[in-house]
Amino acid sequence: MPEISVHRLTRTIGTARVLDEVGFTVSDGQFVTLLGPSGCGKTTTLMSIAGFQTPDAGTITHGDRTFFDAKTRRNIPAEQRELGVVFQSYALWPHLTVAQNVGFALRIRRTPRQQIRQRVGEVLELVELGHRSDAHPHELSGGQQQRVALARALAHGPSALLLDEPFSNLDAKLRERARDWLRDLQRDLGISTVFVTHDQTEALAMSDRILVMNQGRIMRAGTPEEVYHRPGSRFVAEFLGRCTFLTGTARTVGAGAYRLDVPGLPGGVPFRADSAPPPGAVTVAVRPEGLVLTEPGGLTEPGVFTDPGAADSGWPARVVHTTFLGDHYLHTLQAGPQRLQALSTRPLAASTVRVGLADGAASPVADDPVPADTVSTAEQPASTAALHAV
Repeated sequence: MPEISVHRLTRTIGTARVLDEVGFTVSDGQFVTLLGPSGCGKTTTLMSIAGFQTPDAGTITHGDRTFFDAKTRRNIPAEQRELGVVFQSYALWPHLTVAQNVGFALRIRRTPRQQIRQRVGEVLELVELGHRSDAHPHELSGGQQQRVALARALAHGPSALLLDEPFSNLDAKLRERARDWLRDLQRDLGISTVFVTHDQTEALAMSDRILVMNQGRIMRAGTPEEVYHRPGSRFVAEFLGRCTFLTGTARTVGAGAYRLDVPGLPGGVPFRADSAPPPGAVTVAVRPEGLVLTEPGGLTEPGVFTDPGAADSGWPARVVHTTFLGDHYLHTLQAGPQRLQALSTRPLAASTVRVGLADGAASPVADDPVPADTVSTAEQPASTAALHAV
């Protein structure tokens, strides 16, 4: 299936810049997630691709088809883009049965009845709802309604799939099952997919690539591992989970290797960077799992030091608070003036520990100033009338 390419997409509402030259590519069969807080522009981007919103500038192409080009004033209507869209609210017609909802897009395309019946049966079996074809939406669970919405989006054989927070109405356990099921289905179909969410767990678990957005811009793009371990900016690091930020003065200790002199952490914090850190204060981010705790007696949690002498070079710390989170414990530690967070798989017996750093655990981050004319604004969902284009 052809790739989706978004180039320098811009949209302004009043004086607010909703999209600020957004650009990215979704390769054939790839699962790409737009991740960010409410109002960051992710739904506006998705609905611009779908054709339900019109940007002020930029281009959107899908293979050799140009969906939108502001310069030439080309803007293909949503119903001609042949994309499958799943809305946050599912937007199922309450008076229609499951089969009728799924076949809606085919009926408005004037598909023969026999073909509609056959195709509806096929996609309902695909989403494991063939036995509920005669039910109405109110007779289904939230998870089943979500699958009906997905079946409707797939019924007309779309060339790509656009999903706007489809799991937001599900409880936590059902969300987990639904995301695994959807990811397996997407891989089996090999369909290019753009997925919108504000849930970092969904993004990390499902994506081939993640695009982290904030205030109309893409702040970081990469694989889940790249974005999580090398966030590049303070915003991305904070949005993608817990982080300890340490600020100090960097000094070179080898090729691409540096040490950050931080008050209260004798010997400094080792980190690596592709280019020399800028002069002045430098900040690194450390995930809780990147800190290694050693209790009196030598037992180490949660990992092991790569350097046999690293435990001796760790920092003494006081356990301030411990939170039980089911399969692990989150410890808040005080090392001099520094407040740290670390994980362990068991409770700590001692009130004082030594804390060190796993190899490669510290990653430099930078603050990302946002232009004065770029502000967050509420994203506008597509109306139910947009279903005529699905």
